[in-house]
Amino acid sequence: MIVTRFAPSPTGYLHIGGARTALFCWLLARKHQGKFILRIEDTDQKRNTPTATQQVMDDLRWLGIDWDEGPDKDGENGPYFQSQRLDIYNKYLQKLLDEGKAYYCFDTQEELQVLREKAQAEKKTFIYPRPETFPTEQEVQAARDAGKPVVVRFCMPEESITVSDVVRGEVVFDAKEFSDIIIQKSDGFPTYHFACVVDDELMGITHIIRGQEHLMNTPGHMALQRALDFKTPTYAHISVTVSEGGGKLSKRERGKVLQKAIKAQENIDLTALANAGNITLEELQSFIDNKTAPDGPNITAMAKHLEMQLPEINVIDFFDSGYLPEAMINFVALLGWNPGDDREIMPLDELTEAFTLERLSKTNSLFDRKKLVSFNTEHFKTIDPEKRLGHFKDYLQTKDSPLAQLDDETLKRLLLINEGAQTFGQVVDKCMFLCKDEYDYDPKAVNKVLNKEGAPELLDKTKEALSNLEEWKAEPIHKLIKELSETHEVGMGKIAQPIRVSITGTMVSPSIQDSLELLGKQKTLNRISNTLEYLKTI
Repeated sequence: MIVTRFAPSPTGYLHIGGARTALFCWLLARKHQGKFILRIEDTDQKRNTPTATQQVMDDLRWLGIDWDEGPDKDGENGPYFQSQRLDIYNKYLQKLLDEGKAYYCFDTQEELQVLREKAQAEKKTFIYPRPETFPTEQEVQAARDAGKPVVVRFCMPEESITVSDVVRGEVVFDAKEFSDIIIQKSDGFPTYHFACVVDDELMGITHIIRGQEHLMNTPGHMALQRALDFKTPTYAHISVTVSEGGGKLSKRERGKVLQKAIKAQENIDLTALANAGNITLEELQSFIDNKTAPDGPNITAMAKHLEMQLPEINVIDFFDSGYLPEAMINFVALLGWNPGDDREIMPLDELTEAFTLERLSKTNSLFDRKKLVSFNTEHFKTIDPEKRLGHFKDYLQTKDSPLAQLDDETLKRLLLINEGAQTFGQVVDKCMFLCKDEYDYDPKAVNKVLNKEGAPELLDKTKEALSNLEEWKAEPIHKLIKELSETHEVGMGKIAQPIRVSITGTMVSPSIQDSLELLGKQKTLNRISNTLEYLKTI
């Protein structure tokens, strides 16, 4: 049976690259009726974020990626937090120590830096000098008592290692490149390299799909597998996804955009900005000086305070922008993989049926935002209406939008009349006028539409005609506007646009007949009256 896993670190939001890895692992398991495990690699105690694990699970579920075993779904392979598996790791660590395949060392950071600088001066790759005689227990305890950082290193083999990779083929790593890797940190927690090797074996992982940046780690993992008599899973190291700027799509991109915006603004209240981001003024200054970077939620909060839009990088960013999970899954699946034909718009069941590791690409994939918008627009039209409504309601509730107070039938109507929308955000922008009793007029809209010669007079006549309309439905409203345009020998836009600006303050809304029906007759007439009064003052 094929068993795959997704093993994120709870250090922040789920990056879109991580979502792609999870999706490929999930697709492979589902294609072969196998098992997909969610494991949380939380051994980096300094960087773990308390809410990150729940956010990762929420993001995966939003995308439609479920798991057979994980933190909230017990199975035979738990626990699923690595921080709860220390006894397991220590057992295998002791085995390596007893067999002379690992050893303690207690170099300080300063001592290690001297060794690195020496290698650099000699134009050599830094290789940790393995001692001829390993430290004794007494020496280790003395080092601990002296406050030195005691770690455990694994003895890398002296022969080359060949990685057989589904995507990369046969990749040979020369033994001269190997340095003894740390497998237990000074805080007693295992490193990523050791914990993932032990967990993959005990959880029966058969296939590991991960980013190509991990390829360099694989020889060390394979060496550990051999030293512990573990099986070696099938590896597939997937290509990098690059942004439209050419660089790797990185969560740091959001921070860079925010940093640039802060530097560009004059007279910015840094204290207020730091408070909005829930960081200290010193941490904010360090961020501005490009020394440190706040966590994702802090960056998002500061961008909101400055009323600026950051590029979507994390899964939650795309939810916040109003994308459909079906569109996201479809788009992400085609980043570095293709079904072998010309299909692009594919639901999840088609993706599952078509997925094979052999069609993963070596070449980098472009995160084309215009293409994502196109995918979202297409899925918006074709998705089951009830499912689309459910997604819309979740979006409105999370955004705390006044539209969330509308009944399901009205929300369905909004979605129907905005079927060409690119995102839920566009639907909200077009329809917020329904929930606003007070609004400002867009100066551009006033100048372009209402300040035209004869516009106020025509709007007044339109109001009178609308007040006499008995059936307040979209079709009769459309018919009336058409008749008015014919009577006054003007285009329908000359009638419709002044109404639109009157009821919304802008030139943006759904079709005018649908907008008026949803707003209601009395509110429509009141808003037109208010607009006519407003025009007398300018």
